[in-house]
Amino acid sequence: MKKITQLICVLLTVTSMSAQQEKGIMGYNNWLNNWTEFKPNKVDYGEANQILAGNISVNTKLLKRNIYVLQGNVYVTNNAVLTIEPGTLIIGDFETKGTLVVTKGAQIIADGLETDPIVFTSNRSMKKAGDWGGVVILGDAPINKFGNVGSYNLDLDPTLTTYGGDNVASNSGILRFVRIEFAGKKVKGADTFNGLTIAGVGSKTVIDNVMVSFSGGDSFAFFGGDVNASKLVSYKSINDDFKFTQGVQCRLFNSLAVRSSYLSSNKDGSRCMEVKSYEKKNETDFTKKQTLVAATNITMLNDSENIKADIQAGLVKECVYVAETASLELKRSVISGFNPAVLLDSKIEINDANLKKIKFEEMYFNLCNGNIFTEYNSNNEDLESWYGNSVFFNVYSQSSNNETFIDIANPKKPDYRLQLGKITASSGNR
Repeated sequence: MKKITQLICVLLTVTSMSAQQEKGIMGYNNWLNNWTEFKPNKVDYGEANQILAGNISVNTKLLKRNIYVLQGNVYVTNNAVLTIEPGTLIIGDFETKGTLVVTKGAQIIADGLETDPIVFTSNRSMKKAGDWGGVVILGDAPINKFGNVGSYNLDLDPTLTTYGGDNVASNSGILRFVRIEFAGKKVKGADTFNGLTIAGVGSKTVIDNVMVSFSGGDSFAFFGGDVNASKLVSYKSINDDFKFTQGVQCRLFNSLAVRSSYLSSNKDGSRCMEVKSYEKKNETDFTKKQTLVAATNITMLNDSENIKADIQAGLVKECVYVAETASLELKRSVISGFNPAVLLDSKIEINDANLKKIKFEEMYFNLCNGNIFTEYNSNNEDLESWYGNSVFFNVYSQSSNNETFIDIANPKKPDYRLQLGKITASSGNR
């Protein structure tokens, strides 16, 4: 009898744990612990004793015992492999706007540990978004531009920044247990770098447990390619948290975006997720695959003391934006504190064919000023009727973030998993 009772207790525990993890980021433990840092401006990283500059054209290993300063544009070229030991610190130089570019055919093996992550950060005493460039990884997987080739220029060497090709399963290496802090420099007369730029990268590349915080540009930008990614964390980005474009085929799982109402660089506001098929229509080959993002167990929230006041003040925009010809499948995810939750490009005609390309299923929409709208159209009855259908199992709520998530007020170890019981709560607030 005792064994049966113990078994029932175990089953009940497992059931309640899995219920807790049904929507949004999931895991029996808070997987943010140990390797993330939510106050990187308070950390004393020490002084660099090694310089990284110029081209890395032979296989090279960076060691934990050193602290490296990334000076200017540093390129991994000539099919070389750059290996970075767990716990290694690389500091982007503010004066020369250090940037690391892994060119097409080269690889980066930055395989950190949960207890010993690899960290890219700023060398300023008062660290700010945009202090240095960022990390750029270029591969030879397909993109939807004519000629199957793109170039990530900004202020980089155009002969070293091409990406795209026919190799869907290409391997640009490993990024695992890596933090990228205060990147996203602004380029005169152009744009801003991103924390992590993934361009034409193939499906054999490993991208897991990567945190980008306080980026001056997008946190994660995907230009084409065929990408698997999980446990990505975007924290307090100035621009978008996750940007997808140029026909990328991306499967994103168990990832987090935390925005602030008071940080935004776009006149249209910055978003958690921007899903587009192209940047310039005249450069796009529409016979190729257009952007498809399949995202599951994503948590996206606006971390504000008073979201409703911020919404009324116009400081909060939509969480997700989907442009014409792009497809998004967002499932078992949480959107909390936006205005509205989702905005569809005005060029998307609302019909069965298009709505089947833009899926929202088993969602938890919370504290949003409206849920799904078409741009410039305040009447969303057709969209509410479609996505509100019980077949999609979408849930609507108006709870505070503190009530919605386990412990988001913890400054060192916040827990953004959904509170137990929230996933069964439902209300008709639409």
